[in-house]
Formats: sequence, C-alpha cells, structure tokens
Amino acid sequence: MEHIIINGGNELHGSVKLQGSKNSILPILAASAVTGKVSVLHNCPRLSDVDAAINILCHIGCKVRRHGHTVIVDSSGADSFDIPDDMMREMRSSIIFLGALLARFGKARVTAPGGCEIGLRPIDLHLSALRSMGAVISEQGGQLDCRCPDGLTGRHITLNFPSVGATENVMLAAISAKGETVITNAAREPEIADLADYLNKCGVTVSGAGQSVIRIISDGKFCSAEHRIIPDRIVASTFMAAVACAGGSICVAGVEKEHLAPVIPVFEAAGCNFDFSGDEMTAEFYGRPRRVRRLRTMPYPGFPTDSQALFMAVAAKANGTSVVNEKIFENRFRHVPELVKMGADIRVEDCCVAVVEGVRNLHGAKVTACDLRGGSALAVAAMGAQGQTVIENIYHIDRGCEAFEDVFTSLGADIRRVQSLQE
Repeated sequence: MEHIIINGGNELHGSVKLQGSKNSILPILAASAVTGKVSVLHNCPRLSDVDAAINILCHIGCKVRRHGHTVIVDSSGADSFDIPDDMMREMRSSIIFLGALLARFGKARVTAPGGCEIGLRPIDLHLSALRSMGAVISEQGGQLDCRCPDGLTGRHITLNFPSVGATENVMLAAISAKGETVITNAAREPEIADLADYLNKCGVTVSGAGQSVIRIISDGKFCSAEHRIIPDRIVASTFMAAVACAGGSICVAGVEKEHLAPVIPVFEAAGCNFDFSGDEMTAEFYGRPRRVRRLRTMPYPGFPTDSQALFMAVAAKANGTSVVNEKIFENRFRHVPELVKMGADIRVEDCCVAVVEGVRNLHGAKVTACDLRGGSALAVAAMGAQGQTVIENIYHIDRGCEAFEDVFTSLGADIRRVQSLQE
C-alpha cells in the first residue's frame, strides 16, 4: 500500500502549471460517447478518475487514445449500453454516463456510483428529470435498468436543488431529445459552462450555462469537436491553502481568476496576498493565519464544498476561532479526526458545523485520507506542521490531484511517495 511521507517546515517557492479540471473533463468524456464522432480534448489531467471514465468509454465500444494531456475519443463504434458494477463504483460521478447512454442508445443499465464516501448523493433528482423526458427506469438491488420506448422528449425541468450532477445528466440526455429542454434552478458552476461550450462545438445549441436557466436544443446531427478543458479551480485553492499553511510565495500559471472569486476573499481574510497577471496567480503568505469568523459552503458562486477541508487545514493554525458550516454534504468532516491527531482543536456540532480553535503549531502524525479533498487537506496541513506526517489511502488524492508529490516537491516541500513504511 502506498503512503505519502511529509516532513513539515519548508516554505513553498517557485512556479507551477495548474492542471485541467477533474470536474469538467468527466462529464465531457461522457458526452463524447453520444456524438458518434471524434472529440479531441486538451488539458486533460492524468488522474485515476479520468482513467476510470476512459475505461468505461472503451468498455462501451469507443476508441480512446491519450497523448500527454490530450485525449482523443472516437465514439463511432460505441455499441454497449451496459456498464458493469465494478466500473461504476470506481468514481462517484460515474452516474453522468446514465444520461449519455440514454441519449446514444435509448437505453442504459448501470449501478449506483462509488468513489468518496462524503455523504449521501441521492440521484432522485437525476431519475425524476429523466423520467419526465420519457425514460422508464426500474431499480432493483442497486441496479438501474433504463429504457426510452418512445425516445426522449425535451421538457421544462425545475430542480429543487441546483445539483451539478443532475444538471449535467439532463444536459446529456437533452442531446438526443426531441424539442427544447429547459432546466430551471440549474447548477451554475464553471464546469457546467465548460460542458455547454463543448456541446456547442459538437453541434448542439446550449444557452444560459453559468446562469440559473439553461436551454438545450438539438437536431441529433453532431460533428467532431476540439476542446480545451478549463483549469481546476479546486486544485488552485489547494495551492492557496498550502501557502497559507507552510508560508512562502508561489506562482500558479493557467488560472482563471473569475472561477476563484468565491475563495479569494476567504483566503485574503486569513492573511494571504494574491496578485493576478493574465492567467498567472502569485500567492504569498508569511506568519500565522488569521481566523475567519464564519465560513459556509454553498452552491456556486458560493464557497465550494470541495475547498472546505482545505480551508479547515488553514483555520487549524489560525490565531483565533473559525466556524465552518458545511451545507452541501452531511458527511464531509471525515478529515476532522485526522487533523485532531496532528494537534488541531476542532469540535463538530450537529454533523454540519465545525468550531476550529486555532493552535500555534500542528505536529506530524500517522493519518488516513478518507476522501479526495480531505486527503489533500491533510497533506497541506502536514506541510505546515512540525515533524513528519505519514498519510495512508493516498489513492484518494490521486483521484483529483495530478502528480501531487512531484508538484509540491518542485515548490520546495519535503514530500515523497513510498510503497511501504520500510522504504
């Protein structure tokens, strides 16, 4: 079993290139299966979740090639609507293939998704929306058997929560639906807009992405497309948190400042300084972080739940008390007991509120990554801690952060990956 070993206390300095967005490439890969054409996708990060999505594409009959950070998908030969249970359980977002398969084949057989255990991610919004578009769905033993006997029809769909996954699934299904599909209370995340940009290049007409009402019209005629994936805003916030914990000054290239608007004020309040020039962000911090009185995660453009654990690593060292209110997932404080092992003073109230009493110093410990963002937060905390930290279950980090130890080693962190603790 692989581990990451981090010796804390090194300031971070240097430059790094930001990877492409994990949360953007996955639905776009699913969408590429629908068109029956060739999609050339640039800036694709090398992640285990991306590998899992590519394996699904190959299973259903697509031809996929990767050249560095470019992935080429030829979906002309796709011929299977059945995704095995083990493939579905490789990642939580695998459910987006449901809408894609229904659009391509008019039927789909999938199981409940896997991935991080950050809380319930009910897919009732997905299923009710797809049923309204004409899908007949039966559920038994965790398996979904879906068919569209009369094809898919565009509908006016109002989501009772701006779910990213449900918005994406409806957009994918709408690619082959008759008439116009309108999604009200749609998710507004930048990744939704990136999916829309890709679909427009494929010949679909999508408008309103990034706003609360999205309209999709398609005539079922698609074309090959070339698209560049947007930068990963959550990994950008990982660099922010790392500088706030360890100190130093780093330059991150390939940043989209607008996508970071929800997190910049929070890290500035904690004492970080940022300078933006073109697509480059310089992040600088020295000293001890300041407390942030209250942080609440919200759908975009609010503070992202994916950055909550990263902020908590900073708050654990802050001068004063910070309160974190997690409004998106009910089980997203699994990193808290691990931070406590490192000396953090955190108490959780009512499952969704964490009171963080900042301590002057964290110390190294043996900890376990329980999910992707929590694992990244432990690593960030370890860079600013005294002594050595050993992180287990680092496959979680590999799901969303490309070459994590190599990137931070290049910035001056003392971090290495080992196969066993005897190495």
